Amino acid sequence: MRATLFCPALVALCLSAPALADKFALSSPDLNAGQRMADTFVFKGFGCEGGNQSPALRWSAPPANTRSFAITVYDPDAPTGSGWWHWQVVNLPASVRELPRNASADGLPAGAVQTRTDFGKPGYGGACPPPGHGKHRYQFTVWALDVASLPLDGEASGALTGYMLRQHALGQAQLTVHYSR
Repeated sequence: MRATLFCPALVALCLSAPALADKFALSSPDLNAGQRMADTFVFKGFGCEGGNQSPALRWSAPPANTRSFAITVYDPDAPTGSGWWHWQVVNLPASVRELPRNASADGLPAGAVQTRTDFGKPGYGGACPPPGHGKHRYQFTVWALDVASLPLDGEASGALTGYMLRQHALGQAQLTVHYSR
């Protein structure tokens, strides 16, 4: 009964609250959340025969005061004890809201930096789990940051990049797909 008395006031408050603003979200015309990654985005090497193209990514409704973005792709299921970094891009301008397919190879916005992946070099490295190891999750994450750039170069490790992202994150949006062989 008491909730009924307060309901009209709460509804009015909620409808005007920023909580109903659009939520920071990541999407892709190339990936479907919870679905299997297409071979176009699978690594070429280590026994895998994919196209090794980074997928197109789009994001919307970043947090207020976002000064730059970063993108990471991480496999928490890799049998390493620490997962596997497949792609890390930092210093994407705050005005950017999407990357086209194969942006890793065809060119990123001015100022963007790809840091070193667990394949040993900067740039996108697609899915390539061990044969028979089951489904691996690939977490594509866009990070909204409170700084215009991070002091990282192409030699920065996944751990260092992750540390810097967490120090400056205003928010993040994620899209998870899977792959197995």
